[in-house]
Amino acid sequence: MRGIYVIAHPEATHHAEGVVGGWHDSHLTPAGRRAAASIARALQAMIPDGAEVELVSSDLQRARQTAEEVADLFGVTPVLDRRLREKSYGEAEGRPQEWLDRRFVPPPAAGDRMGHHEGVRGAETRADCARRVYAAMDEALRRPCEHQIIVTHGFALTFVVAAWIKMPFESLGSVSFRAPSGSITVLREDDFFHNRQVVSLGDTRHLRE
Repeated sequence: MRGIYVIAHPEATHHAEGVVGGWHDSHLTPAGRRAAASIARALQAMIPDGAEVELVSSDLQRARQTAEEVADLFGVTPVLDRRLREKSYGEAEGRPQEWLDRRFVPPPAAGDRMGHHEGVRGAETRADCARRVYAAMDEALRRPCEHQIIVTHGFALTFVVAAWIKMPFESLGSVSFRAPSGSITVLREDDFFHNRQVVSLGDTRHLRE
């Protein structure tokens, strides 16, 4: 049974400050650090002692700090992969959220949602973000590891899950898997049928304990 544990990093300074995240390199708040420790303990309870574990993380500071909490408990070194970063919002990053809201061009209900540009210079399209996350997942899933932990961001997490269930790239225009900050999403593949399951999505029970 192969297990993938997808972490949406917990509260970071851009959340607390009300500014745009994206590639803005914010760090975990004190509450975020406590949540990261809770995430690590929850994973430790899910994964058998002595099991082979691989830890892959976005290289942005808030994800890296989350991964470091997990790494300490499992005695592994995180592999940093910039392809697991959040969607880039270009020149909006680090600016007040209201600055982006005033300029944001929402995607159409139909048509080219993947290539739609949101009106902010330097921002990625949905296709840009999905393409790099799919590439990161393709590489990770080729490695025969029984337990993989992936630390990423809220928007990018949708494409991690979509890649796991082998959703075709051309079908990603409207998909959204909602997972709150600090959550754990569990994915599994059985050894007999090789079916890929989404066991839980955006679980935050560990944050309440």
